[in-house]
Amino acid sequence: MELPGQQALIALGANLPEADRAPEKTLQLALAEIEAAGLGPVRCSRFFATPCFPPGAGPDYVNAAAALTVPPGWDADRLLSLLHRIEDAHGRRRIQRWGMRTLDLDLVAWGDTVLPDLPTLRHWMDLPPAEQAQHAPDRLILPHPRLQDRAFVLIPLMDVAADWRHPVTGRTVAEMADALPSSDRDAVRPLQAGFNACQ
Repeated sequence: MELPGQQALIALGANLPEADRAPEKTLQLALAEIEAAGLGPVRCSRFFATPCFPPGAGPDYVNAAAALTVPPGWDADRLLSLLHRIEDAHGRRRIQRWGMRTLDLDLVAWGDTVLPDLPTLRHWMDLPPAEQAQHAPDRLILPHPRLQDRAFVLIPLMDVAADWRHPVTGRTVAEMADALPSSDRDAVRPLQAGFNACQ
């Protein structure tokens, strides 16, 4: 489904080095590759340090977020395929759900689009926490069904799309972030003031 001019929101994360590169460098390279594919300019958040999720599963993460306006000729599936190719090129291996990774690129929103449909999105949004670790969708779900629960996504998104509004709940990124427990928000810490993932 082609929806030109839509704003795409991407969450980025890594907690393993790739070759001799630190996670921050891997995120920068991935963003440059997104722009090189014809999707620039990309607006980037700062880098944030985030405790590994679930706790104890590995080193802490470096997280960031990016926003871009998708040009004509692109749809959500094409962008997702590009993100997966970039992940693979940087050594991403999908061995364990929520496992450690050299690069994670999640397409979290595409304008106000709901994919594949509202009942499917609602099902995944309402999935009990115990089942989230056991089950993964077999198709692209937009907006990301866990978006509203994750400080490591929402806090970086505040830098680039604080006013984006969830098409189902009606809440902005800022409102969703404010609704999180303060302990979750405080655990997501800027790595370096004024330094963002595009630099």
